[in-house]
Amino acid sequence: MVKKFVRLLIAVLAGWGGFSLSNALVLLWYTGPLEVKWAIIGLSAIISALIGFYIAPYIISFVVQFTGWLEVKLYKTPIQDIVGGAVGLIFGLIIAWLLGSSLETIPLIGNWLPLFASLIFGYLGMSVGVKKKEELLNITAIFPSRSGKEKHSGKTGGTKTRVKILDTSVIIDGRIADICKTGFVEGVLIIPGFVLEELRHIADSSDLLKRNRGRRGLDILNKMRKEFDVLVKIHEEDFDDISEVDSKLVRLAQKLNGDILTNDFNLNKVAELQEVKVLNINELANAVKPVVLPGEEMSVQVIKDGKEAGQGIGYLDDGTMIVVENGRRFIGRTINVLVTSVLQTAAGRMIFAKPKSQDKANNQQIERGEYQCLT
Repeated sequence: MVKKFVRLLIAVLAGWGGFSLSNALVLLWYTGPLEVKWAIIGLSAIISALIGFYIAPYIISFVVQFTGWLEVKLYKTPIQDIVGGAVGLIFGLIIAWLLGSSLETIPLIGNWLPLFASLIFGYLGMSVGVKKKEELLNITAIFPSRSGKEKHSGKTGGTKTRVKILDTSVIIDGRIADICKTGFVEGVLIIPGFVLEELRHIADSSDLLKRNRGRRGLDILNKMRKEFDVLVKIHEEDFDDISEVDSKLVRLAQKLNGDILTNDFNLNKVAELQEVKVLNINELANAVKPVVLPGEEMSVQVIKDGKEAGQGIGYLDDGTMIVVENGRRFIGRTINVLVTSVLQTAAGRMIFAKPKSQDKANNQQIERGEYQCLT
């Protein structure tokens, strides 16, 4: 029913357009009898209406497809891009209107200048709004808060979440996407333009391994922007006076008062020296590993020998290495061990243990010694 009504409406509009156009042309060129003039106008209107009625389904189909395509594009476009573009378009049209009003008095071209000004300034405003969306969205930062105590108070409603700046290593690593998916990361994630450029260079490298790592990092960024609730922004500001990416990251963190997300040990130390907070993914991974205390029993498969004589090496499911004393003879077997000590290092956690059967044998030997002494 709706399609039939729209088709009829298109036919009526086409007929009205044919009537108006033919009327203007006949008045301009035809000087014959009045009856012939109205016959020509009426025939033109009928033909235009029939043409409109015939092509209406194609027009409706095109409008529906275009609307669906536009909806998909808008759905995939980040909300900050849409807001920035809309604000820029509004300012551009306002400037075009002010400029066009003053140029309407120019002969011949005065009627066309407002149209061209609207197209040009509207496009420029939308383009600048999208590129400068961060400055537009953060313009409220220039206004002071209602109370200085609220800003610095420990209450949740008065605190402002610090932005997180991602470096190249943590993007390529990929675990940041899983962390964002769990919802433990809050606030805005900043991708500096120079980090994105470094990722592009890695993705275009002639080395196959580097190329795959760079492309994986770009895929992870696209996944984070489209699938997760976390807000990801591209920060285009660069520091031409600094050549190293790590130094640029530290400078940007100081300027934005943000934290650096990384798993680079050297960047971690450099940032700490300059009093910039660093969130290290490796430290987070070590922190969430299960706590193991001396004396606990666990099952482990010994897969190889260790550095010291008689040692065996095994691994937990999370990759933690277990050094089993006198475990070399159990290589290829799964045994029960008792934890003797735990060593925590910057590289990870290492557990030292001994076979449980050996501990039982020692106890039995001690008991036999005590029995012999008593007898």
